[in-house]
Amino acid sequence: MRELRTERLYLRFLRREDVPAIFENWARDPAVTRFLTWNPHESPETTGRVMDKWLPDYEKPDTYRYGIELTADGELIGMIDVVGYHHGNPVIGYCSGRRWWGNGYMTEALHAVTEMLCSEGYDTIVIEAASDNIGSNRVIQKNGFTLVQVYEAPLSDGKPEIITKNSYRLYRRTAAT
Repeated sequence: MRELRTERLYLRFLRREDVPAIFENWARDPAVTRFLTWNPHESPETTGRVMDKWLPDYEKPDTYRYGIELTADGELIGMIDVVGYHHGNPVIGYCSGRRWWGNGYMTEALHAVTEMLCSEGYDTIVIEAASDNIGSNRVIQKNGFTLVQVYEAPLSDGKPEIITKNSYRLYRRTAAT
């Protein structure tokens, strides 16, 4: 995994000292976590426990987890990562603080990550969004993903309510094909 730069963003490895910014900027916000697989964090200690689980993952070659930092001021505004693999294809998840919504930052970050994954040999990338999450669906569509399935399922193990999910794929030909 390498760190990435875009016109306005620095996608970098997360660090233990990011815990306060993660908690304050998005992890505690119910509006941000509404469509995520996890509930809002109750305290910075909760965020710290999650970070303690994530940081060792950087030793694994199939870990792609980035903090999204604004190059203009160094503010950590969100994160984007490969949250799993579906039939060997990376599944992307992301979130950002509410005050940065609507500025195109996540569209830019998702583009950078998909380009990097394609350059590493992946020709299919998977992403899902709740049908009700209009902003996220727009980000995904702006990045050229194709809607392949709409289905009902629990949001996650921790959030068992049934929602309608949109499942998307990005199909790219790699340099090797």
